[in-house]
Amino acid sequence: MEAVNNGEMHLRHVETDVLIPKLMREKAKEICIDKVQAFNLCCKETGFLMVVKCREENAALKDCLTQHYRDPAFYEICKQEYIQEKTEFERTGIPAKNRKQKLPTSM
Repeated sequence: MEAVNNGEMHLRHVETDVLIPKLMREKAKEICIDKVQAFNLCCKETGFLMVVKCREENAALKDCLTQHYRDPAFYEICKQEYIQEKTEFERTGIPAKNRKQKLPTSM
């Protein structure tokens, strides 16, 4: 495990500036799912004119996502989730995506 400062795990630059923000984007898309779906539906229905016709849906989606990206409390929640996943990986050696997959019921 990496050095601990003030009771908190030290995170590398790539973790704080790339990996945690990536997790934030994924979680924000889940939270803003209604706006993601509205934008996707608009794009599918309008085809090439989506740049013009889907401005309202795109703006609503951007507003929702940006609200979460700029929220320090949301960053902290995602950071703690990242730290938990990292700690579990260091303990087990199994990546989170593999741990979350269901095991077959019969072999």
